[in-house]
Amino acid sequence: MLKITKTPKCYVGGSFIRSESGRVAPIKDASGAFFANIPLCTRKDLRNAVEAAAKAGPGWATRNAYNRGQVLYRLAEMLEARAAEMSDAISLSGISKKDANREVRASIERVVHYAGWTDKFQALLGSVNPVASSHFNFTVTEPMGIIGVVAPDEKPLLGLLSLVLPAITGGNTAVALASGTQPYPSILLGEMLATSDLPRGVVNLLTGRRDELIPTFATHAHLRGLAAVGNLDERKALQIGASDSVKRLKLIPSETPTDWFAENAQGLYEIRDHLEAKTTWHPIGA
Repeated sequence: MLKITKTPKCYVGGSFIRSESGRVAPIKDASGAFFANIPLCTRKDLRNAVEAAAKAGPGWATRNAYNRGQVLYRLAEMLEARAAEMSDAISLSGISKKDANREVRASIERVVHYAGWTDKFQALLGSVNPVASSHFNFTVTEPMGIIGVVAPDEKPLLGLLSLVLPAITGGNTAVALASGTQPYPSILLGEMLATSDLPRGVVNLLTGRRDELIPTFATHAHLRGLAAVGNLDERKALQIGASDSVKRLKLIPSETPTDWFAENAQGLYEIRDHLEAKTTWHPIGA
């Protein structure tokens, strides 16, 4: 039987793309044998992904909370249906099957976790404020816009989802750079996003070299926030580049291992990191 080798492609704007440069990088399996060529995305690919996220933003931000939760539940179903395949993708780099299965299971649970938050965070983060005048004063949260994500090298699925999910739960769209050392799980995740109910452009997944793409993540004016795991030099580059456009930064040191399975790696305050507060003053009796 002729074996058909898959051609990995990135997921941008609801479509599967190769890098516009045509460059690829080979990845190997645990035995050292060639497995596939992964696209090396460029700054132009990143800009195209931001454009796709911008088009999807208004529609996703205005969906009601119930619908947004159902979309995320559907993504969890898609991931669970292909759990064995995703586990194989994670163990490709030599991770034990047991650890790969654990990461896939935790990733499914993380999607379900955030699906449950879609109709709850507004009540907890919003407030009615006492004021010393004849006004009804209240604060609600709103999505920031497009969030750039730089995923960790370790835990290529769970780490990526732990940064992307809080952003889209709050109504933002995301452009994410996958793990540099284990990019293949993000390729499979893109296939699952394409067959889920998530609108095209809400999540865009790129693969490529961090040193080439991080400067553009930092300086792109349409990225309103960044959630990134990086070393000291990468964090400095993000801070300096983001200063002109005043991005909100969530930077996680890669030198200190992050427990992506931990309870504090998810939750309400992760969502809050990608929201803005809007306060309204309404005259009483007017």
